[in-house]
Amino acid sequence: MNAHQDPLTLLQRVFGYQSFRPYQQEIIEDLIRGADAFVLMPTGGGKSLCYQIPALIRQGVAIVVSPLISLMKDQVDALRGNGVSAAYFNSSLAPQQSREVLARLHDRKLDLLYVAPERLLQPTFLQQLGDVDVALIAIDEAHCVSQWGHDFRPEYVQLGELRKHFPDVPMIALTATADPQTRDDAVLRLGLSRAKRYVAGFDRPNIRYTVLEKNRPFDQLTTFLAPRSKAAGIIYALSRKRVEDLAQRLAARGTAAAPYHAGLPNERRQAVQEAFLKDELDIVVATVAFGMGIDKPDVRFVVHFDLPKNIEGYYQETGRAGRDGLAAETLLLYGMQDAVLVRSLLERSENADQKRIELQKLNAMVDFAEALTCRRRVLLGYFGEPLTSDCGNCDVCLNPPQRFDATVEAQKALSCVYRVGQRFGVKHVIDVLRGAQTERMRRFRHDQLSTFAIGSDRSEAEWGSILRQLIHRGFLVQDFSKYGVLKLTDRSRPLLKGEVSLELARPRVHATSRKKRPRNLDSSEQPYDEDLFEKLRALRTRLAREQGVPPYVVFGDVTLTHMARIKPHDPAGLLAITGVGDHKLSRYGEDFLAAINEHCHRTIDAERTTTPLLST
Repeated sequence: MNAHQDPLTLLQRVFGYQSFRPYQQEIIEDLIRGADAFVLMPTGGGKSLCYQIPALIRQGVAIVVSPLISLMKDQVDALRGNGVSAAYFNSSLAPQQSREVLARLHDRKLDLLYVAPERLLQPTFLQQLGDVDVALIAIDEAHCVSQWGHDFRPEYVQLGELRKHFPDVPMIALTATADPQTRDDAVLRLGLSRAKRYVAGFDRPNIRYTVLEKNRPFDQLTTFLAPRSKAAGIIYALSRKRVEDLAQRLAARGTAAAPYHAGLPNERRQAVQEAFLKDELDIVVATVAFGMGIDKPDVRFVVHFDLPKNIEGYYQETGRAGRDGLAAETLLLYGMQDAVLVRSLLERSENADQKRIELQKLNAMVDFAEALTCRRRVLLGYFGEPLTSDCGNCDVCLNPPQRFDATVEAQKALSCVYRVGQRFGVKHVIDVLRGAQTERMRRFRHDQLSTFAIGSDRSEAEWGSILRQLIHRGFLVQDFSKYGVLKLTDRSRPLLKGEVSLELARPRVHATSRKKRPRNLDSSEQPYDEDLFEKLRALRTRLAREQGVPPYVVFGDVTLTHMARIKPHDPAGLLAITGVGDHKLSRYGEDFLAAINEHCHRTIDAERTTTPLLST
């Protein structure tokens, strides 16, 4: 325990970071004093530290609930690499290993224990927890508790019982993917009505989003992969058969790729995951439906070979790229046939309400794929976080479509939404605008509205594009809890009154090559000594193999990049590097300082031998 230390000291001395990210310190202080919290942070935003640091300060053991066995192992490995006493307790452990973990729990030798929800809620385990001090309870992937969440899990619903068993223990629920409805539902089901909500935002500015219309998709994939040789990446596909086929075809081309899906034996999946984490495998090809749960910070790209079912899943899966904050890329290959296939799969559900929700979410995913406005605006707008300007780091921003003055068209569309009482979805509004003579139109007497047929000069596809862009730009919202009806926002009023004008994009029929545009580099992307970086990377790999851990457990790419830029020459300088704490300094400092100093000396000697002497 480190009760005598303050959060900032632990952040620096244990985890090697010099300052907190937004909201981290407030959340940590809330938990330390015993309050609850609901936290929404993007993947890679530092959610784990929000409960790991309080776990080191509060008396007792922190119980961390996670639905993914593989993620538990990754997090425990990383904590142990920082000198923290942590373990996991799930079905992957042999009986003897389980007994050893429980013995450490009862002997008060654990700071954090990661548990699967099914195991935690077993009466015998709850009784065992009653015999120890519980510092706090952290529920990761909290969106799984809600029927509105993209990854609803029935076993998560029972976690609401934890408040009854531990009424005085602070609880924190965390997620990276939850729209407002999912957040409200999760808070209600977990009994967190008194919890302060922290929404740190969804934006991942280091990720570039690209969508291409499918056209010989395997060729598109290999073209994308060609300049990314040896970079770590994940490719998602819709079916197990396609996963196997892609992995086989990539391997035949000399790419270190392997499949990963629920149909494979557990031992095979475990071997693939371990090889990927240890940089022995470059690419994992996985089914969209099967969560990877891999906490690998240096994934440089994510490809969706097929259309995901919803934006939450797409956001979570693309968020596995660039967790270290360095530049990363995503590619979505989209074809209308994908949407038809996914829709047919969803239609098989016997739960009418769940089917309705999932079909509406699929429609939003299709809208994203067909968007002609900044893709980051579409993503963030979906989660209720509108951007005020285009991102400059997506395919639409890098290669903008043609634009036109759409003020009049937008006014027609917004007026129509208002005239139908803000109680109908996209299709019906388009039918009114185009003057469709249908029985439904006559039943609601919408053929008598002033907006009926005022947009008959434009096609259904054109009006669909205009309405999608109005949604993406924040003039309209879709209420998925009420069948996707369109509603006006406060932002629509000045546009309707003619106080502002609006430009929208014309639909892009064919994909075009991207234009390169220089990006502003943050501190993690500034120039560094690439030769030194490769030497440090090789050293990291050797040390990781000797210890049997993934390379990032030694140091992440951000840390190595920082070393290769600053080139510290003594322990104090190395301790100032991001990601270097006391434990890692004592364990690895001598080796890395030796490598840095040797490189610097050789560089100086090389410069001396190549620089001609000046003669007088």
